[in-house]
Amino acid sequence: MFIRQLFKDYSQRLQVLYPPQEAESLSFWLFEHFMGLKRMDILQDKQVTADPAMEEAMTRLEQGMPIQYVTGSAPFYGRDFDVTSAVLIPRNETEELVHLIIAENPEQDLRILDIGTGSGCIPITLALEMDRPVLSALDISETALDVARRNADKYGVAIDFLQSDVLRDELPVYDLDLLISNPPYVRESEKKDMHINVLDHEPHLALFVPEEDPLIFYRIIAHKGLAALKPGGRLYFEINEALGAALLDMLSQMGYQHSMIRKDLNGRDRMVTATRSKEEKLI
Repeated sequence: MFIRQLFKDYSQRLQVLYPPQEAESLSFWLFEHFMGLKRMDILQDKQVTADPAMEEAMTRLEQGMPIQYVTGSAPFYGRDFDVTSAVLIPRNETEELVHLIIAENPEQDLRILDIGTGSGCIPITLALEMDRPVLSALDISETALDVARRNADKYGVAIDFLQSDVLRDELPVYDLDLLISNPPYVRESEKKDMHINVLDHEPHLALFVPEEDPLIFYRIIAHKGLAALKPGGRLYFEINEALGAALLDMLSQMGYQHSMIRKDLNGRDRMVTATRSKEEKLI
């Protein structure tokens, strides 16, 4: 079989679920992952033997499974992270959050806690890019933490991974310089706008919040952060762009200072930062 025809067949099959350009991109991804083939190989129209594993993967893609779960790997900040259906797939917006944290915090030995760590992509990247940070990360899902620990071992970084329910448990780490979270923030009413590959395959526990209380994770994390952060310590949140103004108002009422919405590269409200007051105690 010639590769160009096989590539065309795969792309057309995927156009049932995806726009043509995305279908082609997914097909390229399959060819590179399973057969080690590049775009130039397709242009040269080499003859190949179809890979049964790639055809099986193609079937899963046609069922709506994200390609990152099919291959078991997702890129993040220039590295590949293991992913399973127990964790969210790392996204570009979260890369921007990590880049902001790195750029704004050049100091050595910062104490950092990541809440809702999933694959561990945030703390692992910070461990590799910052100057000797002391990192902890928690998640409610022990299965997710297994993935995070595997990724930490892969990159040889020391992170204290902890199983905890942030909505119920006290934070297990204090005296923090930075408190980071990309918590669930998608409202139930927004499900209708989401692609099937997200709704049917990514963990709802890490995605959705109650319609009547969409700020629940931010409120509880920020409240507990008043005790866990050092005076002058900072919060970093990834947010639902529709909730930024309400979140700023809530943080101000709690006594946080310098609360600010930060936009992503597409101009959308995507991150919020805030600073714990340097006063000795906040009520």
